[in-house]
Amino acid sequence: MQLPEFYSRVPRIALRDPLAGFLGAATDGILEYGYEDAVKLAGHSCPTVASAWMLGCHALHALYPGELPERGGVRVAFASRFDEGTTGVVASIVTLLTGAAQGGGFKGLAGKYVRRDLLSFSEPLPLNLRFTRLDNGQAVDALADLARIPSDPETPILMGACLRGEADEAMMRRFGLLWQERVKRILIDHGEDPEVFIIRPASPV
Repeated sequence: MQLPEFYSRVPRIALRDPLAGFLGAATDGILEYGYEDAVKLAGHSCPTVASAWMLGCHALHALYPGELPERGGVRVAFASRFDEGTTGVVASIVTLLTGAAQGGGFKGLAGKYVRRDLLSFSEPLPLNLRFTRLDNGQAVDALADLARIPSDPETPILMGACLRGEADEAMMRRFGLLWQERVKRILIDHGEDPEVFIIRPASPV
Protein backbone atom coordinates (compact mmCIF):
# COMPACT_ATOMS: atom_id res chain seq x y z
CA MET A 1 0.00 0.00 0.00
CA GLN A 2 1.44 3.35 -1.06
CA LEU A 3 0.05 6.57 0.39
CA PRO A 4 1.11 10.18 -0.22
CA GLU A 5 4.32 10.95 1.65
CA PHE A 6 2.91 13.88 3.60
CA TYR A 7 0.47 11.64 5.51
CA SER A 8 3.42 10.49 7.62
CA ARG A 9 4.17 14.09 8.58
CA VAL A 10 0.72 14.80 9.99
CA PRO A 11 0.90 14.82 13.81
CA ARG A 12 -0.34 11.57 15.34
CA ILE A 13 -2.40 11.35 18.51
CA ALA A 14 -2.10 8.96 21.46
CA LEU A 15 -5.23 8.21 23.46
CA ARG A 16 -6.08 6.19 26.54
CA ASP A 17 -9.00 3.86 25.96
CA PRO A 18 -10.08 2.16 29.22
CA LEU A 19 -12.10 -0.46 27.31
CA ALA A 20 -9.06 -1.43 25.22
CA GLY A 21 -7.05 -1.75 28.42
CA PHE A 22 -9.72 -3.78 30.21
CA LEU A 23 -10.09 -6.25 27.34
CA GLY A 24 -6.33 -6.55 26.83
CA ALA A 25 -6.43 -5.02 23.35
CA ALA A 26 -3.64 -2.57 24.16
CA THR A 27 -1.19 -2.25 27.04
CA ASP A 28 -2.59 0.25 29.55
CA GLY A 29 -5.28 1.01 26.97
CA ILE A 30 -2.92 3.27 25.02
CA LEU A 31 -3.86 3.58 21.35
CA GLU A 32 -2.17 5.71 18.73
CA TYR A 33 -3.85 6.96 15.59
CA GLY A 34 -2.51 8.68 12.49
CA TYR A 35 -4.14 10.46 9.59
CA GLU A 36 -3.75 7.32 7.49
CA ASP A 37 -6.20 5.60 9.88
CA ALA A 38 -8.80 8.24 9.07
CA VAL A 39 -8.14 7.75 5.36
CA LYS A 40 -8.59 3.99 5.65
CA LEU A 41 -11.81 4.45 7.58
CA ALA A 42 -13.29 6.93 5.12
CA GLY A 43 -11.83 5.20 2.08
CA HIS A 44 -10.51 8.50 0.77
CA SER A 45 -8.60 11.65 1.68
CA CYS A 46 -10.30 15.00 1.17
CA PRO A 47 -10.58 18.41 2.85
CA THR A 48 -13.51 17.13 4.94
CA VAL A 49 -11.60 14.12 6.28
CA ALA A 50 -8.51 16.25 6.87
CA SER A 51 -10.38 19.00 8.72
CA ALA A 52 -12.32 16.48 10.82
CA TRP A 53 -9.05 14.83 11.82
CA MET A 54 -7.34 18.06 12.83
CA LEU A 55 -10.41 19.47 14.56
CA GLY A 56 -10.90 16.30 16.59
CA CYS A 57 -7.24 16.23 17.64
CA HIS A 58 -7.24 19.90 18.63
CA ALA A 59 -10.48 19.55 20.60
CA LEU A 60 -9.20 16.52 22.54
CA HIS A 61 -5.91 18.19 23.37
CA ALA A 62 -7.81 21.27 24.56
CA LEU A 63 -10.01 19.15 26.82
CA TYR A 64 -7.09 17.14 28.24
CA PRO A 65 -4.17 19.58 28.55
CA GLY A 66 -0.95 17.87 29.56
CA GLU A 67 -2.46 14.37 29.63
CA LEU A 68 -3.63 11.64 27.28
CA PRO A 69 -7.20 12.23 26.09
CA GLU A 70 -9.62 9.51 27.13
CA ARG A 71 -11.25 7.71 24.23
CA GLY A 72 -14.79 6.92 25.31
CA GLY A 73 -14.82 9.78 27.79
CA VAL A 74 -16.22 12.47 25.52
CA ARG A 75 -19.67 13.36 24.24
CA VAL A 76 -19.84 15.05 20.82
CA ALA A 77 -22.71 17.16 19.49
CA PHE A 78 -23.18 18.51 15.96
CA ALA A 79 -25.16 21.60 15.02
CA SER A 80 -26.17 20.03 11.68
CA ARG A 81 -28.33 17.04 10.85
CA PHE A 82 -26.61 13.69 10.36
CA ASP A 83 -27.64 13.60 6.68
CA GLU A 84 -26.72 17.22 5.98
CA GLY A 85 -23.74 17.89 3.70
CA THR A 86 -20.58 16.13 4.87
CA THR A 87 -21.73 15.75 8.49
CA GLY A 88 -21.75 11.95 8.29
CA VAL A 89 -18.16 11.84 7.07
CA VAL A 90 -17.02 14.18 9.85
CA ALA A 91 -18.94 12.10 12.38
CA SER A 92 -17.15 8.91 11.33
CA ILE A 93 -13.73 10.50 11.91
CA VAL A 94 -14.89 11.96 15.22
CA THR A 95 -16.05 8.50 16.29
CA LEU A 96 -12.65 7.05 15.36
CA LEU A 97 -10.91 9.53 17.64
CA THR A 98 -13.36 9.77 20.54
CA GLY A 99 -15.23 6.48 20.51
CA ALA A 100 -18.49 8.44 20.75
CA ALA A 101 -21.25 6.66 18.82
CA GLN A 102 -24.95 6.90 18.07
CA GLY A 103 -27.58 4.48 19.34
CA GLY A 104 -25.95 1.49 17.66
CA GLY A 105 -22.65 1.94 19.49
CA PHE A 106 -21.20 -0.31 22.18
CA LYS A 107 -23.67 -0.62 25.07
CA GLY A 108 -21.02 -1.18 27.72
CA LEU A 109 -20.24 -3.80 30.34
CA ALA A 110 -22.04 -3.63 33.68
CA GLY A 111 -22.69 0.05 33.05
CA LYS A 112 -19.07 0.85 32.21
CA TYR A 113 -17.37 1.69 28.90
CA VAL A 114 -20.63 2.81 27.28
CA ARG A 115 -20.13 4.36 23.82
CA ARG A 116 -23.67 4.52 22.49
CA ASP A 117 -25.69 7.75 22.55
CA LEU A 118 -22.55 9.87 22.93
CA LEU A 119 -23.00 11.33 19.44
CA SER A 120 -25.90 13.69 18.72
CA PHE A 121 -27.03 15.97 15.91
CA SER A 122 -29.20 19.05 15.26
CA GLU A 123 -28.11 20.63 18.52
CA PRO A 124 -28.33 24.41 19.16
CA LEU A 125 -24.63 25.26 19.16
CA PRO A 126 -22.68 28.47 18.50
CA LEU A 127 -20.18 26.61 16.26
CA ASN A 128 -20.34 23.36 14.28
CA LEU A 129 -19.38 20.91 17.03
CA ARG A 130 -19.15 20.64 20.78
CA PHE A 131 -16.89 18.17 22.60
CA THR A 132 -17.76 17.60 26.28
CA ARG A 133 -15.87 15.56 28.88
CA LEU A 134 -18.12 13.12 30.70
CA ASP A 135 -16.14 13.24 33.94
CA ASN A 136 -16.14 16.98 34.64
CA GLY A 137 -18.43 18.61 32.07
CA GLN A 138 -15.69 20.74 30.54
CA ALA A 139 -16.49 21.48 26.91
CA VAL A 140 -15.11 23.16 23.81
CA ASP A 141 -16.88 24.35 20.69
CA ALA A 142 -15.14 23.72 17.38
CA LEU A 143 -15.21 24.90 13.77
CA ALA A 144 -12.99 24.40 10.72
CA ASP A 145 -12.91 27.35 8.31
CA LEU A 146 -11.54 25.88 5.09
CA ALA A 147 -12.52 28.93 3.04
CA ARG A 148 -9.11 30.26 4.03
CA ILE A 149 -7.48 27.42 2.07
CA PRO A 150 -8.99 27.51 -1.44
CA SER A 151 -8.40 24.82 -4.04
CA ASP A 152 -6.36 25.38 -7.17
CA PRO A 153 -8.55 26.99 -9.89
CA GLU A 154 -7.74 24.04 -12.16
CA THR A 155 -9.21 21.50 -9.71
CA PRO A 156 -12.95 21.91 -10.46
CA ILE A 157 -12.27 21.93 -14.20
CA LEU A 158 -10.34 18.68 -14.00
CA MET A 159 -12.90 17.13 -11.66
CA GLY A 160 -15.68 17.86 -14.13
CA ALA A 161 -13.72 16.33 -16.98
CA CYS A 162 -12.93 13.22 -14.92
CA LEU A 163 -16.53 12.73 -13.82
CA ARG A 164 -17.81 13.14 -17.38
CA GLY A 165 -15.33 10.57 -18.65
CA GLU A 166 -13.54 13.18 -20.77
CA ALA A 167 -10.16 13.09 -18.96
CA ASP A 168 -7.16 11.05 -20.04
CA GLU A 169 -4.78 9.39 -17.58
CA ALA A 170 -2.55 12.44 -17.33
CA MET A 171 -5.51 14.67 -16.47
CA MET A 172 -6.75 12.20 -13.88
CA ARG A 173 -3.31 12.07 -12.24
CA ARG A 174 -3.13 15.85 -12.31
CA PHE A 175 -6.52 16.10 -10.60
CA GLY A 176 -5.47 13.68 -7.86
CA LEU A 177 -2.25 15.57 -7.23
CA LEU A 178 -4.03 18.92 -6.98
CA TRP A 179 -6.71 17.43 -4.71
CA GLN A 180 -4.15 16.03 -2.30
CA GLU A 181 -2.12 19.24 -2.48
CA ARG A 182 -5.02 21.10 -0.86
CA VAL A 183 -5.31 18.35 1.76
CA LYS A 184 -1.60 18.76 2.45
CA ARG A 185 -1.96 22.51 2.90
CA ILE A 186 -4.81 21.95 5.36
CA LEU A 187 -2.90 19.40 7.43
CA ILE A 188 0.71 20.54 7.15
CA ASP A 189 0.71 24.26 6.35
CA HIS A 190 -2.37 25.20 8.37
CA GLY A 191 -2.69 22.34 10.85
CA GLU A 192 -1.85 24.63 13.77
CA ASP A 193 -3.56 27.74 12.36
CA PRO A 194 -6.10 29.00 14.95
CA GLU A 195 -7.92 30.96 12.25
CA VAL A 196 -8.62 27.72 10.36
CA PHE A 197 -9.19 25.37 13.31
CA ILE A 198 -11.20 27.33 15.83
CA ILE A 199 -11.48 25.89 19.36
CA ARG A 200 -13.31 27.88 22.04
CA PRO A 201 -14.14 27.05 25.68
CA ALA A 202 -17.85 26.34 26.07
CA SER A 203 -20.22 26.28 28.98
CA PRO A 204 -20.78 22.77 30.43
CA VAL A 205 -23.82 20.99 29.05
